[in-house]
Amino acid sequence: MTTTAPQFAGSIPETYETYFAPVLFEPYSRELARRIPPEATRILEIAAGTGRLSRRLLDNMPARTELVVTDLHQPMLDVASSRIHDSRARFQQADMLELPFIDGTFDAVFCQFGLMFAPDKPLAMREMHRVLRPGGTLVVAVWDTLANNPASELLHRMAFALMPDDPPVFMARPFSMADSQELLALAQDFASAHVDTVMLPGVSESASHFATGLVRGNPLYNQLVERRIDADAFQAQVAAALASEFGDSPCKSQLSAHILTAVA
Repeated sequence: MTTTAPQFAGSIPETYETYFAPVLFEPYSRELARRIPPEATRILEIAAGTGRLSRRLLDNMPARTELVVTDLHQPMLDVASSRIHDSRARFQQADMLELPFIDGTFDAVFCQFGLMFAPDKPLAMREMHRVLRPGGTLVVAVWDTLANNPASELLHRMAFALMPDDPPVFMARPFSMADSQELLALAQDFASAHVDTVMLPGVSESASHFATGLVRGNPLYNQLVERRIDADAFQAQVAAALASEFGDSPCKSQLSAHILTAVA
């Protein structure tokens, strides 16, 4: 089985990295990187995207530690590898449902905001468990509810109102694991597990900057182009709404995510 996910290609990866990831992913990258086990010498990152968490892991890792950075989408990995020049990092395209590693290879596995896209989440968790050594640590982050991520909720409202007859339903997938107990239940094969719900501020230099990421830094942009909707006009509307609700310079909104930490 192959993981299915919205396509991150064309101009999206660079826009994602420049305008989208700094606001939504950077805060949790710093949070997750603090959870590296001190004894880890081999770490796997799954669904790494453009490498936000990868960079923070490298910042916090001991000098002897190796990081294997994977993602389903090669264009995202290309952006990540172009920004990371560290001999401890190795990049490899990989599907989280069929990880190309032997059992017990890693001391720690990290997955930030990727598990939501797996069509078979129990299988994805079994794969993460399989490649961990006994006693190894898994750290997984998924988004909390839209209500607790108000900037994303604003974008959803506006996008669904823009396309009422054929709404971009894929946009709900990032928030499809908002039940922390369901996330915890997926870790039943682990020796121990717990979930923390962590709220952090998401800060962009301006509402316009954030709107660029929200509209053009994810597959919503493909939907706008395919349906011949004026992306510039919609982006301007999103920027005005963000400025009204969250301020302009800076534009600051609440983020909320669940973080699972489990020991194999």
